[in-house]
Amino acid sequence: MGTFTHGATEWDVACPRRPSRVAGLTMAGFRVRDLDPLRMVPHPAVTLLLEFGAGSTVLDCAAGRQERGSIVAGPGLGTGGAVRARGVNVECVQVRLSPVIARAVLGASPADLDGAAVPLGDLWGREASRLREQLGDVPSWQDRFALTEALLARRCAAGPPVDPEVAWAWHRIAVSRGLARVDGLAAEVGWSRKRLWSRFRSQLGLPPKSAVKLVRFDHAAHRLVAGEAAARVAADTGYADQSHLHRDVMAFTGATPVALAAEPFLAVDDLAWPGHGTPGRPHVPAGQRPVRGPESAQPPH
Repeated sequence: MGTFTHGATEWDVACPRRPSRVAGLTMAGFRVRDLDPLRMVPHPAVTLLLEFGAGSTVLDCAAGRQERGSIVAGPGLGTGGAVRARGVNVECVQVRLSPVIARAVLGASPADLDGAAVPLGDLWGREASRLREQLGDVPSWQDRFALTEALLARRCAAGPPVDPEVAWAWHRIAVSRGLARVDGLAAEVGWSRKRLWSRFRSQLGLPPKSAVKLVRFDHAAHRLVAGEAAARVAADTGYADQSHLHRDVMAFTGATPVALAAEPFLAVDDLAWPGHGTPGRPHVPAGQRPVRGPESAQPPH
């Protein structure tokens, strides 16, 4: 377990000892005695916040809405800087799910979340409360990770996969770090633009153009946190210029690039998800690479 310090607050951070056997699933454990209001920075994944113990987490959302306890959030939660997390004696396992496996794991499409946070119990019923009890009963973080992975693996195996063409389009966006040409995705998988846009949105929770912007922003944001100059980051990550990067960061977070670079939500990633701070870890399930039309070869890498 490591310790992340931000101001006067210390976070205990735990990581699994091995990568998950479920492709597209990553986890970290957090224990924070007094969590000051924390800006939720949009991320290109579906997030599960699995709470346990006697503490309490509060998510302050737009329009004065609040969510407490274990929640699930669609890709891009916090866009506009409107969501803050706070709490006392917080203990939780945070799971990041590739949008490609999220529908199977959740039992509902990420599109139903519409980028917002909802109580996990709304989707899983009593299974959500049982999981909280089980996480509190096991003696170590590694046991909690194993318990969580086993549950999510079962749900993933039983749930419906996304279309291979949709998985491949997400793969292209992810490996390019948001630099993929959106108009070329449909041609790559042999679908019409209208069909791909509709299936992508309904199965992953956001349209391809929004996915490209979110993945590109996430990569740029982590480079800003790493201390790189905004002008260099803009030039390397596909923005027209530094002003374009500034506008995108403001739109996603309500903060300037300078302020974003100090956000603990991002700064803790190197400790909690070593090597996974940016979305360059695509997930294409086995056997789900699409073909170009009914009889043709697979699209190129």
